[in-house]
Amino acid sequence: MPLFGNKFSPKKSSPRKSQTLSNLKLGPGEHEKNFGLDYGPVKLTLDQQEFEFDDSEATWISESGGGSNTKEIVKLKKQNQTLTEENNFLKIKIEILLDMLSEQTAEGHLMEKELDNLKLITKSNRKG
Repeated sequence: MPLFGNKFSPKKSSPRKSQTLSNLKLGPGEHEKNFGLDYGPVKLTLDQQEFEFDDSEATWISESGGGSNTKEIVKLKKQNQTLTEENNFLKIKIEILLDMLSEQTAEGHLMEKELDNLKLITKSNRKG
């Protein structure tokens, strides 16, 4: 029999009071207020420069001055990519149109030769 009681039977703690997790009782505004679902923009500070994560671009954008405007650089890079893709598309279109033109020209020459041959045949039939 131990002197100070049983060391291996701790006292039971009282039940904790918690907020309800039921979706039926809370509206969307109350969920954000109670559970903190609205985190706001993600910001990061490195060596006196502050960066913010832009969800639409999926990139980090410099908020503090660092010698260059990162938002403008990202925008220009995206515009450059779009223009490059459009330029490639237009080059392919021109190539297809040139192929179609050369095909029609070749068909036209063949038809002219065939027409000349038919003219010669009809002239020879009239003479003979």
